[in-house]
Amino acid sequence: MSKYWSQVVHQLTPYVPGEQPKIDNLVKLNTNENPYGPSPRVLEALEREVGDSLRLYPDPNADQLRAAIADFHGLKPQQVFVGNGSDEVLAHVFQALLKHDAPLLFPDITYSFYPVYAGLYDIDYLTVPLTQDFQIDIDDYLRPNGGIIFPNPNAPTGCPLALSEIERLLEANPDSVVVVDEAYVDFGTESAVGLVDRFPQLLVTHTLSKARSLAGLRVGYAIGHPTLIEALVRVKDSFNSYPLDRFALAGATAAMNDRAYFEETCGKVIATRSCLVEALRTLDFHVLPSAANFIFARHETADGAWLSAQLRERGIIIRHFKQPARIAPYLRITIGTDAQCQLLVEALKDILASGN
Repeated sequence: MSKYWSQVVHQLTPYVPGEQPKIDNLVKLNTNENPYGPSPRVLEALEREVGDSLRLYPDPNADQLRAAIADFHGLKPQQVFVGNGSDEVLAHVFQALLKHDAPLLFPDITYSFYPVYAGLYDIDYLTVPLTQDFQIDIDDYLRPNGGIIFPNPNAPTGCPLALSEIERLLEANPDSVVVVDEAYVDFGTESAVGLVDRFPQLLVTHTLSKARSLAGLRVGYAIGHPTLIEALVRVKDSFNSYPLDRFALAGATAAMNDRAYFEETCGKVIATRSCLVEALRTLDFHVLPSAANFIFARHETADGAWLSAQLRERGIIIRHFKQPARIAPYLRITIGTDAQCQLLVEALKDILASGN
Protein backbone atom coordinates (compact mmCIF):
# COMPACT_ATOMS: atom_id res chain seq x y z
CA MET A 1 0.00 0.00 0.00
CA SER A 2 3.05 2.27 -0.16
CA LYS A 3 1.63 3.74 -3.37
CA TYR A 4 -0.15 6.23 -1.10
CA TRP A 5 3.08 7.49 0.38
CA SER A 6 4.48 10.86 -0.58
CA GLN A 7 7.88 11.03 -2.26
CA VAL A 8 9.33 12.37 0.98
CA VAL A 9 8.33 9.20 2.85
CA HIS A 10 9.80 6.96 0.16
CA GLN A 11 13.16 8.70 0.54
CA LEU A 12 13.34 8.65 4.34
CA THR A 13 15.57 6.37 6.39
CA PRO A 14 14.02 6.75 9.87
CA TYR A 15 15.93 6.93 13.12
CA VAL A 16 16.03 3.63 15.01
CA PRO A 17 15.49 4.20 18.75
CA GLY A 18 17.06 2.06 21.41
CA GLU A 19 15.20 -1.13 22.19
CA GLN A 20 12.59 -1.07 24.96
CA PRO A 21 12.21 -4.80 25.73
CA LYS A 22 9.01 -5.94 27.41
CA ILE A 23 10.76 -8.55 29.53
CA ASP A 24 10.82 -8.68 33.31
CA ASN A 25 14.01 -8.58 35.40
CA LEU A 26 16.26 -7.18 32.72
CA VAL A 27 19.40 -5.21 33.50
CA LYS A 28 18.61 -2.48 30.99
CA LEU A 29 21.73 -0.56 30.01
CA ASN A 30 20.96 0.33 26.40
CA THR A 31 19.09 3.65 26.21
CA ASN A 32 20.96 5.99 28.57
CA GLU A 33 18.07 6.39 30.98
CA ASN A 34 18.89 7.57 34.47
CA PRO A 35 19.00 4.67 36.96
CA TYR A 36 17.53 6.91 39.66
CA GLY A 37 13.93 8.10 39.71
CA PRO A 38 12.88 11.72 39.38
CA SER A 39 12.97 14.19 42.23
CA PRO A 40 10.23 13.69 44.85
CA ARG A 41 9.20 17.26 44.07
CA VAL A 42 8.35 16.12 40.54
CA LEU A 43 6.04 13.40 41.79
CA GLU A 44 4.34 15.87 44.13
CA ALA A 45 3.87 18.33 41.28
CA LEU A 46 2.32 15.65 39.07
CA GLU A 47 -0.12 14.65 41.80
CA ARG A 48 -1.21 18.27 42.21
CA GLU A 49 -1.89 18.51 38.49
CA VAL A 50 -4.54 15.80 38.51
CA GLY A 51 -7.91 17.53 38.46
CA ASP A 52 -10.56 19.40 36.54
CA SER A 53 -7.97 21.67 34.90
CA LEU A 54 -7.02 18.84 32.54
CA ARG A 55 -9.99 19.83 30.41
CA LEU A 56 -8.12 23.08 29.61
CA TYR A 57 -5.22 23.52 27.23
CA PRO A 58 -1.78 23.96 28.80
CA ASP A 59 0.13 27.23 28.64
CA PRO A 60 1.36 27.47 25.02
CA ASN A 61 4.21 29.74 26.11
CA ALA A 62 5.32 27.52 29.03
CA ASP A 63 6.08 30.67 31.01
CA GLN A 64 6.73 29.01 34.39
CA LEU A 65 9.00 26.35 32.92
CA ARG A 66 10.94 28.81 30.80
CA ALA A 67 11.39 31.01 33.88
CA ALA A 68 12.68 28.04 35.89
CA ILE A 69 15.13 27.08 33.14
CA ALA A 70 16.31 30.66 32.78
CA ASP A 71 16.79 30.96 36.54
CA PHE A 72 18.82 27.74 36.65
CA HIS A 73 21.18 29.02 33.95
CA GLY A 74 21.25 32.66 35.03
CA LEU A 75 19.59 33.90 31.84
CA LYS A 76 16.28 35.46 30.75
CA PRO A 77 13.11 33.59 29.74
CA GLN A 78 13.20 35.11 26.25
CA GLN A 79 16.43 33.17 25.71
CA VAL A 80 14.66 29.83 26.31
CA PHE A 81 12.60 27.61 24.00
CA VAL A 82 10.93 24.41 25.20
CA GLY A 83 9.59 21.40 23.34
CA ASN A 84 8.33 17.84 23.55
CA GLY A 85 11.72 16.28 24.21
CA SER A 86 15.00 17.56 22.81
CA ASP A 87 14.37 15.56 19.63
CA GLU A 88 11.40 17.78 18.80
CA VAL A 89 13.46 20.84 19.70
CA LEU A 90 16.18 19.64 17.33
CA ALA A 91 13.63 19.01 14.59
CA HIS A 92 12.52 22.64 14.83
CA VAL A 93 16.17 23.75 14.90
CA PHE A 94 16.91 21.93 11.65
CA GLN A 95 13.92 23.49 9.93
CA ALA A 96 14.23 27.00 11.37
CA LEU A 97 17.97 27.57 11.51
CA LEU A 98 19.97 24.98 9.57
CA LYS A 99 18.41 24.90 6.09
CA HIS A 100 20.60 27.08 3.87
CA ASP A 101 22.40 26.95 0.53
CA ALA A 102 25.73 25.86 2.00
CA PRO A 103 25.90 22.37 3.55
CA LEU A 104 25.29 21.67 7.21
CA LEU A 105 28.29 20.11 8.99
CA PHE A 106 28.23 17.43 11.68
CA PRO A 107 30.49 14.52 12.72
CA ASP A 108 30.48 11.25 10.82
CA ILE A 109 30.02 9.33 14.07
CA THR A 110 27.41 11.14 16.13
CA TYR A 111 23.73 11.22 17.06
CA SER A 112 22.06 9.35 14.21
CA PHE A 113 18.98 11.59 14.22
CA TYR A 114 20.97 14.36 12.49
CA PRO A 115 21.01 12.77 9.02
CA VAL A 116 17.37 11.76 9.49
CA TYR A 117 16.31 15.36 10.09
CA ALA A 118 18.49 16.54 7.21
CA GLY A 119 16.68 14.07 4.96
CA LEU A 120 13.25 15.00 6.28
CA TYR A 121 13.78 18.71 5.65
CA ASP A 122 15.86 18.31 2.47
CA ILE A 123 18.97 19.86 3.99
CA ASP A 124 22.29 19.41 2.23
CA TYR A 125 24.93 18.19 4.66
CA LEU A 126 28.49 16.95 4.93
CA THR A 127 29.81 14.63 7.62
CA VAL A 128 33.17 15.50 9.16
CA PRO A 129 35.25 12.50 10.22
CA LEU A 130 36.23 12.23 13.85
CA THR A 131 39.94 11.89 14.49
CA GLN A 132 41.55 8.48 14.80
CA ASP A 133 40.88 8.53 18.54
CA PHE A 134 37.21 9.54 18.03
CA GLN A 135 37.59 13.22 18.89
CA ILE A 136 36.02 16.28 17.25
CA ASP A 137 38.74 18.48 15.74
CA ILE A 138 37.47 22.04 15.46
CA ASP A 139 39.95 22.81 12.68
CA ASP A 140 37.98 20.45 10.45
CA TYR A 141 34.92 22.72 10.78
CA LEU A 142 36.65 25.95 9.79
CA ARG A 143 35.19 25.97 6.28
CA PRO A 144 32.15 27.48 4.54
CA ASN A 145 28.93 26.01 5.93
CA GLY A 146 25.22 26.53 6.35
CA GLY A 147 25.38 25.59 10.02
CA ILE A 148 27.21 23.27 12.40
CA ILE A 149 25.76 20.81 14.91
CA PHE A 150 27.40 18.33 17.25
CA PRO A 151 26.74 16.83 20.68
CA ASN A 152 28.98 17.62 23.62
CA PRO A 153 29.78 15.08 24.94
CA ASN A 154 29.51 13.34 21.59
CA ALA A 155 27.21 10.36 21.15
CA PRO A 156 27.68 7.45 21.01
CA THR A 157 31.34 7.91 21.97
CA GLY A 158 30.84 9.99 25.14
CA CYS A 159 33.98 12.02 24.40
CA PRO A 160 33.82 15.65 25.57
CA LEU A 161 35.05 18.74 23.73
CA ALA A 162 36.72 21.49 25.74
CA LEU A 163 34.74 24.71 26.10
CA SER A 164 37.75 26.65 24.83
CA GLU A 165 37.51 24.74 21.55
CA ILE A 166 33.82 25.58 21.18
CA GLU A 167 34.67 29.22 21.83
CA ARG A 168 37.38 29.06 19.15
CA LEU A 169 34.85 27.66 16.67
CA LEU A 170 32.34 30.41 17.44
CA GLU A 171 34.95 33.13 17.01
CA ALA A 172 35.88 31.71 13.59
CA ASN A 173 32.29 31.04 12.47
CA PRO A 174 30.20 34.20 13.02
CA ASP A 175 27.87 33.90 10.02
CA SER A 176 26.01 30.63 10.57
CA VAL A 177 24.35 28.93 13.51
CA VAL A 178 26.37 26.59 15.72
CA VAL A 179 24.23 24.12 17.68
CA VAL A 180 25.78 22.37 20.68
CA ASP A 181 23.59 19.43 21.66
CA GLU A 182 24.20 19.01 25.40
CA ALA A 183 21.99 16.02 26.17
CA TYR A 184 24.70 14.54 28.42
CA VAL A 185 26.65 17.62 29.53
CA ASP A 186 25.65 17.33 33.20
CA PHE A 187 27.69 14.15 33.66
CA GLY A 188 31.14 15.63 33.32
CA THR A 189 31.90 18.48 30.95
CA GLU A 190 31.41 22.25 30.88
CA SER A 191 28.29 23.67 29.27
CA ALA A 192 28.42 26.22 26.47
CA VAL A 193 25.35 28.00 27.87
CA GLY A 194 27.63 30.61 29.41
CA LEU A 195 28.68 31.70 25.92
CA VAL A 196 25.23 32.56 24.52
CA ASP A 197 25.35 36.21 25.59
CA ARG A 198 28.62 36.68 23.69
CA PHE A 199 27.79 34.73 20.54
CA PRO A 200 24.38 35.39 18.91
CA GLN A 201 24.89 32.46 16.50
CA LEU A 202 25.12 29.90 19.33
CA LEU A 203 22.21 27.65 20.27
CA VAL A 204 22.53 25.09 23.06
CA THR A 205 20.01 22.27 23.46
CA HIS A 206 19.26 20.26 26.61
CA THR A 207 16.99 17.43 27.65
CA LEU A 208 15.37 16.52 30.96
CA SER A 209 15.43 12.84 30.00
CA LYS A 210 18.93 12.11 31.26
CA ALA A 211 20.22 14.09 34.24
CA ARG A 212 16.74 14.83 35.56
CA SER A 213 15.26 11.33 35.10
CA LEU A 214 12.27 12.48 33.04
CA ALA A 215 12.57 10.41 29.85
CA GLY A 216 8.90 9.46 30.28
CA LEU A 217 7.66 13.07 30.32
CA ARG A 218 9.41 14.20 27.10
CA VAL A 219 10.77 17.67 27.80
CA GLY A 220 13.67 19.42 26.12
CA TYR A 221 14.80 22.99 25.64
CA ALA A 222 17.09 25.29 23.71
CA ILE A 223 18.97 28.35 24.91
CA GLY A 224 20.22 31.13 22.69
CA HIS A 225 19.82 34.69 21.48
CA PRO A 226 16.16 35.85 21.42
CA THR A 227 16.32 36.07 17.62
CA LEU A 228 17.13 32.36 17.37
CA ILE A 229 14.41 31.57 19.89
CA GLU A 230 11.89 33.58 17.88
CA ALA A 231 12.66 31.48 14.80
CA LEU A 232 11.97 28.29 16.77
CA VAL A 233 8.71 29.70 18.16
CA ARG A 234 7.55 30.62 14.65
CA VAL A 235 8.11 27.04 13.49
CA LYS A 236 6.55 25.54 16.63
CA ASP A 237 3.44 27.71 16.36
CA SER A 238 3.08 26.67 12.72
CA PHE A 239 3.21 23.02 13.75
CA ASN A 240 1.82 22.55 17.28
CA SER A 241 1.10 25.45 19.61
CA TYR A 242 0.71 23.18 22.65
CA PRO A 243 3.66 20.74 22.58
CA LEU A 244 3.95 20.29 26.35
CA ASP A 245 0.97 19.05 28.37
CA ARG A 246 0.13 20.13 31.90
CA PHE A 247 1.94 17.17 33.48
CA ALA A 248 5.12 17.79 31.51
CA LEU A 249 5.10 21.49 32.37
CA ALA A 250 4.52 20.87 36.08
CA GLY A 251 7.00 18.02 36.39
CA ALA A 252 9.74 19.72 34.40
CA THR A 253 9.41 22.94 36.38
CA ALA A 254 9.72 21.03 39.65
CA ALA A 255 12.77 19.16 38.33
CA MET A 256 14.53 22.35 37.29
CA ASN A 257 13.87 23.88 40.70
CA ASP A 258 15.33 20.92 42.66
CA ARG A 259 19.00 21.63 42.09
CA ALA A 260 20.16 19.56 45.08
CA TYR A 261 18.54 16.34 43.85
CA PHE A 262 19.87 16.93 40.34
CA GLU A 263 23.43 17.35 41.64
CA GLU A 264 23.12 14.32 43.93
CA THR A 265 22.01 11.90 41.23
CA CYS A 266 24.52 13.20 38.67
CA GLY A 267 27.25 12.67 41.26
CA LYS A 268 26.14 9.07 41.79
CA VAL A 269 26.23 8.33 38.07
CA ILE A 270 29.69 9.88 37.70
CA ALA A 271 31.05 7.82 40.61
CA THR A 272 29.59 4.58 39.23
CA ARG A 273 30.97 5.36 35.78
CA SER A 274 34.47 5.69 37.21
CA CYS A 275 34.20 2.32 38.97
CA LEU A 276 32.81 0.60 35.87
CA VAL A 277 35.57 1.95 33.63
CA GLU A 278 38.21 0.67 36.05
CA ALA A 279 36.56 -2.76 36.22
CA LEU A 280 36.29 -3.07 32.44
CA ARG A 281 39.90 -2.12 31.91
CA THR A 282 40.94 -5.01 34.15
CA LEU A 283 39.02 -7.26 31.72
CA ASP A 284 41.05 -5.96 28.74
CA PHE A 285 38.50 -3.46 27.50
CA HIS A 286 39.58 -0.24 25.83
CA VAL A 287 37.24 2.49 27.10
CA LEU A 288 37.02 5.91 25.49
CA PRO A 289 37.12 8.89 27.87
CA SER A 290 33.49 9.63 28.75
CA ALA A 291 31.75 12.67 30.19
CA ALA A 292 28.29 11.15 29.64
CA ASN A 293 26.04 8.72 31.51
CA PHE A 294 27.34 5.95 29.28
CA ILE A 295 30.68 4.59 28.11
CA PHE A 296 31.91 3.38 24.73
CA ALA A 297 34.16 0.37 25.00
CA ARG A 298 35.66 -2.47 22.95
CA HIS A 299 37.38 -5.63 24.06
CA GLU A 300 40.92 -6.30 22.90
CA THR A 301 39.96 -9.63 21.31
CA ALA A 302 36.23 -10.38 21.68
CA ASP A 303 33.77 -9.25 19.00
CA GLY A 304 31.32 -6.53 20.04
CA ALA A 305 28.26 -8.13 18.46
CA TRP A 306 29.09 -11.47 20.10
CA LEU A 307 29.51 -9.89 23.51
CA SER A 308 26.21 -8.05 23.13
CA ALA A 309 24.42 -11.28 22.22
CA GLN A 310 26.01 -13.18 25.10
CA LEU A 311 24.96 -10.50 27.57
CA ARG A 312 21.41 -10.57 26.24
CA GLU A 313 21.23 -14.30 26.96
CA ARG A 314 22.05 -13.39 30.56
CA GLY A 315 19.33 -10.74 30.75
CA ILE A 316 21.61 -7.72 30.28
CA ILE A 317 20.80 -5.34 27.41
CA ILE A 318 23.41 -2.92 26.06
CA ARG A 319 23.68 -1.08 22.70
CA HIS A 320 25.74 -2.34 19.77
CA PHE A 321 26.00 -0.36 16.54
CA LYS A 322 26.77 -2.39 13.41
CA GLN A 323 27.41 0.71 11.33
CA PRO A 324 29.64 2.43 10.57
CA ALA A 325 32.20 -0.36 10.50
CA ARG A 326 34.69 1.77 12.41
CA ILE A 327 32.63 1.46 15.60
CA ALA A 328 31.37 -2.10 15.12
CA PRO A 329 33.76 -3.51 17.77
CA TYR A 330 32.40 -1.09 20.38
CA LEU A 331 29.63 -1.42 22.93
CA ARG A 332 27.72 1.53 24.34
CA ILE A 333 26.90 0.82 27.96
CA THR A 334 24.56 3.01 30.00
CA ILE A 335 25.67 3.68 33.56
CA GLY A 336 23.19 1.94 35.84
CA THR A 337 23.20 1.56 39.59
CA ASP A 338 26.26 0.10 41.30
CA ALA A 339 24.43 -3.21 41.58
CA GLN A 340 23.49 -3.28 37.89
CA CYS A 341 27.02 -2.48 36.80
CA GLN A 342 28.41 -5.17 39.08
CA LEU A 343 26.07 -7.70 37.44
CA LEU A 344 27.38 -6.57 34.07
CA VAL A 345 31.00 -7.00 35.12
CA GLU A 346 30.39 -10.44 36.57
CA ALA A 347 28.57 -11.52 33.41
CA LEU A 348 31.44 -10.30 31.24
CA LYS A 349 33.94 -12.19 33.38
CA ASP A 350 31.93 -15.36 32.87
CA ILE A 351 31.51 -14.79 29.12
CA LEU A 352 35.16 -14.03 28.52
CA ALA A 353 36.34 -16.96 30.64
CA SER A 354 34.09 -19.45 28.83
CA GLY A 355 34.24 -18.33 25.24
CA ASN A 356 37.14 -16.06 24.44
